[in-house]
Amino acid sequence: MWTTDCPRALKAICLVPLWLVLLLDCGLVGGEVPPHYWETPYSQPYFDNSSRREVTATVGQAALLHCRVRNLGDRAVSWIRKRDLHILTVGILTYTNDQRFQSLHSEGSDEWTLRISSPQPRDSGTYECQVSTEPKISQGFRLNVVVSRAKILGNAELFIKSGSDINLTCLAMQSPVPPSFIYWYKGKRVMNYSQRGGINVITERSTRTSKLLIAKATPADSGNYTCSPSSSDSASVVVHVINGEHPAAMQHGNSSASCLRPPPVPFVLATRMSMTVAAVAWNCNWNCNWSPDWRWHWNINWGNLAAGLLGLWSWS
Repeated sequence: MWTTDCPRALKAICLVPLWLVLLLDCGLVGGEVPPHYWETPYSQPYFDNSSRREVTATVGQAALLHCRVRNLGDRAVSWIRKRDLHILTVGILTYTNDQRFQSLHSEGSDEWTLRISSPQPRDSGTYECQVSTEPKISQGFRLNVVVSRAKILGNAELFIKSGSDINLTCLAMQSPVPPSFIYWYKGKRVMNYSQRGGINVITERSTRTSKLLIAKATPADSGNYTCSPSSSDSASVVVHVINGEHPAAMQHGNSSASCLRPPPVPFVLATRMSMTVAAVAWNCNWNCNWSPDWRWHWNINWGNLAAGLLGLWSWS
C-alpha cells in the first residue's frame, strides 16, 4: 500500500515504514538481541564455562582436561603447562617430547581436550587452554594427581578361632571415581568366584567399600588375603585360623573377643612377694639365743637370702 498510493517523489519516504517493520520483526530495534546474532562469523571467540576447571586423577589412570571454545573460527587452540610455560599442543599436534600429552578434537566440535596418559604426582598443577586471538585469551585448569590406595580395616595380621566367621572390610582410599570392580584374592586365587561354600563378597561402588565374608572358617582358610580395587594400589592381611584362643588380635565371627584377663598387678606382686619371703625364711637358720644385751642372734644363710631377693626382683 505504501508503494502504490504514494507519489514518486515521496516513494523513499513512504518506504521507511517498511524498513522499520522489517527491523522490528527481526528484533533489532526496540527488542532483545536474538541469541544467534552474536554467533555470526564476525564475533570473537569465547570460552564455554560449563567445563570443570579442577580435575582429580589417580596415578596411572588417564587424566582429561576439557576446554570448550565458541566461535573459534580460524584461530588455533593451544595447551600450555603453567609452571614452565611449556607449549604442549597446538591444535591436534603435540609439541613436547613427552608423548603422554595429547590433544583430542572432533571435527565440528567446540571441545579441545588435553589427555595425559599415566599421570604422576609431578604432573599436578595448572594447565592453560589458550586461543590465538589478538590479544590472546586463556582459561586455566587445575589438575591434582593422587595415589589411591586400598586399606583393609583392622590389624595386618589376624587370628581367627576355628569355626568363627572371617569378616574383612576394604576401602579404596582417595579414589576420585568409584572403582569399576574390587577383587579379593587368597594368594593368587580370586575369591569373588570361589567354589567353596560360605563365601560372600559384598561391594558398594558408591562408598568404595567391599567386604569379604567367610563362614565357619577352618585352618585351611588361613593365608594371605588381598583387596585389589580397579584404580587403587592393593592391600593385604595375613589370617591365621587356629584351634583355641590366641593372646592377641583374635577376631570372632559372632561374638566379641573374650580373652582371660590377668589378675590385678598389686595382687600378683603381693602373692609373689609372700612366696619369695617364705622361701627366704625357710632357708634361714633361726637360732633365737638370749644374750645379756637383749639381742636376738640370727644365723642366716646369706647365699639363700640373696637368691630369694633376686627371685623377687625378677618376678616384678
